Amino acid sequence: MNEYIAKVLLDKPILWTLFLINAAGTIYGYYWYEQQLMQTPWYFLPFVPDSPTASLFFTIVLAGYIFGKQWPLIEALAAVTLIKYGVWAVVMNVSAGVVGGEPISLVSWMLIFSHAGMALQALLYLPFFKLKAWHLICTAVWTIHNDIIDYLFGMHPWVARSLTPYLSEIGYFTFWLSLISLGAVWWGNKAWRPLFQQFAMIDTSKKFD
Repeated sequence: MNEYIAKVLLDKPILWTLFLINAAGTIYGYYWYEQQLMQTPWYFLPFVPDSPTASLFFTIVLAGYIFGKQWPLIEALAAVTLIKYGVWAVVMNVSAGVVGGEPISLVSWMLIFSHAGMALQALLYLPFFKLKAWHLICTAVWTIHNDIIDYLFGMHPWVARSLTPYLSEIGYFTFWLSLISLGAVWWGNKAWRPLFQQFAMIDTSKKFD
């Protein structure tokens, strides 16, 4: 079973398909943030478009796999941010519908399913990532620093009007979601990688970190 799953996930046509989907999603994501980016001071720009930056990390990971390379630090950044912002967007869109007392719109459903897919991708490819402690430490610095910029300096992604009274709670939730995502990636990689390592497309005798 593990061999079948690995062959499917590491199949070149599958990798190319996911690469193109994530690349297109990344471009669209940055376009989605266009109005907010235009109002953002230049020194905060890298910290505003959270989801497209997460998918950008994963697009780079997929490009490496296609050409037989791995960059574990990018893998760590991709895994943690895909899970974090994938779950965050699902929760925010569902919460906006609940708090606002209105049916969830088609656009919100699109965001829910696309961001759930982001988190799922991270979980599916997590066994193939070659993570070390320092990769997760660097990723923790990035993600928690991003939370500080978002909720102490007001650079968080725009949320539905019905959620604006709850920004303090959203910031608290986001901080703990960062920690949970970091822990899930560390534990999941350590637990699942031994089950798939023998089927990895990448030569595990080589060191890329």
